Amino acid sequence: MAEIVRMPKMSDTMTEGVVAKWHKKIGDPIKSGELVAEIETDKATMEFESYQNGILLYIGVEEGKAAPVDSILAILGKAGEDYKPLLEAESKAKPEKAATTEKVESKPAAKMVAETPAKVVAAPKAESKPVATTVGVSETDSRVKASPLARSLAGQKGLDLTMIKGSGDNGRIVKRDVEWFKQGNTVAGSTTSAIRTQESFEETPVSQMRKTIARRLSESKFTAPHFYLTLDVEMTACMDAREAINAATGSKVSFNDFVIKACAAALQQHPKVNSSWLGDTIRTNHHIHIGVAVAVDEGLLVPVVRFADSKTLSQINAEVKTYAQKAKDKKLQPADWEGNTFTISNLGMFDIEEFTAIINPPDACILAVGAIKSVPVVKSGNIVAGNVMRITLSCDHRVVDGVTGAKFLHTVKGFLENPILLLGQASI
Repeated sequence: MAEIVRMPKMSDTMTEGVVAKWHKKIGDPIKSGELVAEIETDKATMEFESYQNGILLYIGVEEGKAAPVDSILAILGKAGEDYKPLLEAESKAKPEKAATTEKVESKPAAKMVAETPAKVVAAPKAESKPVATTVGVSETDSRVKASPLARSLAGQKGLDLTMIKGSGDNGRIVKRDVEWFKQGNTVAGSTTSAIRTQESFEETPVSQMRKTIARRLSESKFTAPHFYLTLDVEMTACMDAREAINAATGSKVSFNDFVIKACAAALQQHPKVNSSWLGDTIRTNHHIHIGVAVAVDEGLLVPVVRFADSKTLSQINAEVKTYAQKAKDKKLQPADWEGNTFTISNLGMFDIEEFTAIINPPDACILAVGAIKSVPVVKSGNIVAGNVMRITLSCDHRVVDGVTGAKFLHTVKGFLENPILLLGQASI
């Protein structure tokens, strides 16, 4: 008997999915455990395997289209079996689903596997860059003297004929003028650049990941009352410790690994920072799971270093590197990004000195880490060269008060400025 295969809920925050790619077509046999499709969720593009055997009779969601969780993804059954009664029964049981296809098809969706943005201002298939609007071509280019070949070539290249000076009879634009213009010349021997006179643009459909980032961070920013605490950390001792550890072990422990380790140790001393607002209750977590923001093309993913307080610097380093690679390859699984109790966002590698971060729900706090800068500092009454890193703690005032946040931040500062207090031989 034919069976409906529904859009799976592949993460805790997923409300709809985009079929990035079908690996089967109608009429193909499918075995249980066999890869059927790739589905883009709000976090990543994940492989969907069949839980049953059968022939693919019906595809409910085309490639690049979105559909809500639990809607009809496909129908499996025996060869030649009539599946239409299932669709009719589904329509009668849930009339609102009848309009789902039309609604979904009105929303463009990018194919994340291919990672090719759709163009609203259509360009010739030979070119990927946006071109001038058709209004400019029809109303302006038609009045320009140009050979048919030159017109055709300009159209293929997405060039505005009004910006090209012709070298033919009576200023007529010929093939070589178009070719030379592409090289940055208006006429032979000329180095004068043409002035752009037309507007062009492209629009990229919003990915499921980007939609979810926008929704969750908007909810966080406008629901949780944020306040911010900033401290400067003198990192010279930490820099020396890092250099010594890397030389002794042959590893490449990063400053971010030190920050994760320091935060984990500080959270042990300040458990209120390791908490979540749940409306009627405040959950104080006894475990320490630190989320580490990782940039991907569509935004940010936050894989979680679990039980970070019990891990060595080398273990943290290896885990973060693995997560970063998996995020870039879109191989992260829900278990990799769920369960954070505290989050760190580091933009120091981009030479950003200071910034504030939006709290990553359900956390009560997030730490923003800036770049290490060489600046004059005062030590023992003398001005000397120092290496300062600025850290900013964003706090949910419903959970964390100013004094609690300040004490936590000073503890982190103390660990980073005195890494011998943070690290023992067993920690390396």
